[in-house]
Amino acid sequence: MPQRVFVSDYDSSWPKKYRKERSLVSRILGNNLIAIYHIGSTSVSGLAAKPIIDIMAVVRSLAEADGTEKAFAAIGYEWLGEYGIDGRRYLRKGGDERTHQIHIFQADDSGNIIRHLAFRSYLEKHRDVLDEYAALKKELALHFPYDIDGYCDGKDSFVRSVEKAALAEYDSSWDRLYIEAGKHLESRIVSPFVESGSVAAAILTESGKIFSGICFDTACSLGMCAERNAIGNMLTAGENHIRKLVVVMENGELSWPCGSCRELMMQLDENAADIEILVDYYKHRTISLGKLQKWWGKERWAL
Repeated sequence: MPQRVFVSDYDSSWPKKYRKERSLVSRILGNNLIAIYHIGSTSVSGLAAKPIIDIMAVVRSLAEADGTEKAFAAIGYEWLGEYGIDGRRYLRKGGDERTHQIHIFQADDSGNIIRHLAFRSYLEKHRDVLDEYAALKKELALHFPYDIDGYCDGKDSFVRSVEKAALAEYDSSWDRLYIEAGKHLESRIVSPFVESGSVAAAILTESGKIFSGICFDTACSLGMCAERNAIGNMLTAGENHIRKLVVVMENGELSWPCGSCRELMMQLDENAADIEILVDYYKHRTISLGKLQKWWGKERWAL
C-alpha cells in the first residue's frame, strides 16, 4: 500500500516522543555516539508536519554503526543504508504509516550535519517562513495524499531556498567545536601509570582555526587537562587568541575549564575575559571567561 501523506498541526507530544526514542538510539549506538538531535519539521515548535519523528545521530565511525543493524531491527527499524545520500545511514520505523526516521552521519560529514541544524534554527527564528512552509505542506498533502514523491518534489525548491538562507545565517562554530572534541573522547589505559581521553576540549581561535586536545592522568603530577593540551597545540601553531572553548566529558556533558587553565588563558591574551565557554550545547548557552576568573594582571598589558 502506498505511503499516506498526512500533515497535521504541531503536536506538543512530539518532543516527548523524540526524547523517548533518543534513549533507545543512544543505548544502541553506545560510546560511538557523539551527539544526537531532533531534526525535521516535528522538531520546530508550531510547525505543521507529517507526524514522523526525525532523529540525527553523529557518530565517530560509520563502520562501527553498521554493526548495530540487528539491534535496531529488534526495536522495529528497517536499515536502508545510504538511501540516496552519500555517507548516511538511514533507518525507518512504522512501515507505510511511518513513525520515526534516523539519519546517522559520521562526525567529519559537517555538510550534512550542519545543514539539518541550520534549517531547524532558521525556521525557529523566522516565523513568517515557518507559516509559509506549513501552508505549502498542507496544500501538497491535499494534492498528493498517496504520492510521497509528488509531495517531496512539490516542496523541493522551497526547501532548497530556505536551506541556502539558513546556511548563510547560521553560526555553526559551537556544533563544530562540540563534535570535534567528541571525536577524541575515548578513555584508554596507555600504560600501568597513564590513562587518557576521558575529557576532550576544542578551541576556536581568532583566525577561525580549531585546535583540540585530550586529558591524560598519570601516577605522578605530570598529567594534563584537555583544555591545556588544546592550548599547547594552538601555541605550537603560532596562535594565542582564543574566541571559544568547549570541554566535553565522556558522558557528553560539558565541563568548565579548571582554575589553572582559566588562569593560563587570561595570561595569553589581553582580551581573554571575552572568551566564550559553552555550558549547554543543545541550547548554545555560554559564559564568558571573565565571569569565571578574576584577573590580577590587567594593568600589565599597558607596560
